[in-house]
Amino acid sequence: MLSFAKPARRQNVDAVAEVPSPKKLPWGEGERLQKVLAKAGVASRRAAEELIDEGRVEVDGITVREQGLRIDPETAVVRVDGVRVVVREEQVYLALNKPKGWQSTMSDEMNRPCVGDLVAERVMAGQRLFHVGRLDADTEGLLLLTNDGDLAHRLMHPSYQVSKTYLATVHGEVKRETSKLLHQGVELEDGPAKVDRFQVLEYGEGRSLVKVVLHEGRKHIVRRLLAEVGHPVIALVRTHIGPVALGDQRPGTLRVLGRDEIGKMYEAVSL
Repeated sequence: MLSFAKPARRQNVDAVAEVPSPKKLPWGEGERLQKVLAKAGVASRRAAEELIDEGRVEVDGITVREQGLRIDPETAVVRVDGVRVVVREEQVYLALNKPKGWQSTMSDEMNRPCVGDLVAERVMAGQRLFHVGRLDADTEGLLLLTNDGDLAHRLMHPSYQVSKTYLATVHGEVKRETSKLLHQGVELEDGPAKVDRFQVLEYGEGRSLVKVVLHEGRKHIVRRLLAEVGHPVIALVRTHIGPVALGDQRPGTLRVLGRDEIGKMYEAVSL
């Protein structure tokens, strides 16, 4: 007996029905997903609803197509187009261009100018900020400040190998063999160290401007490496931490990181 049923279409319906959905909160608890996305600056509520319709939003690793899903912003992991979105209102992510001569600390017993002076108003308002890594007083450039302890820890942990980029003005004209030596590794007093990338940008008048990229976090590592190969540092600026760039930000200024920057940082440390 012939059957005119359409099993393929029916199977597709069953397959869709079996797709897992995020945990639903009881009515009145949490916040609607489209509202959370709007508050996070991803899109307007209407545009957020369209993102959900298009299957571009994930909650806790599961694609959401249901409008009005309520989530807990404190615990939910939300991604749009695969990029994690910060949805916790109290989270703060700042880029600071630390000026030369300032300490990379939140306070200083000798009353020297320090990072804490630049964020004093935020601290007094109750924000507890961590600085991601340090820069010695004579080095200027990018420092990240956040109250996201998990992210700060991972950005500093050597196992995640988050790169840092520096521009260094050094004594002497750097030769090609120096670059090769730095890539191979140099023996320092606390063990071997090497760069991930090295480039001579300019040279003349007895000095060179070089770009150094590494993921090492040891104290004074860039200065020690360059001194070891015969090119003591005259001036040093950190321009990048992972995906975050200093850009044209003036010394002593703060800026709030953008959603894409924060998402890329999360991705870099597998959060």
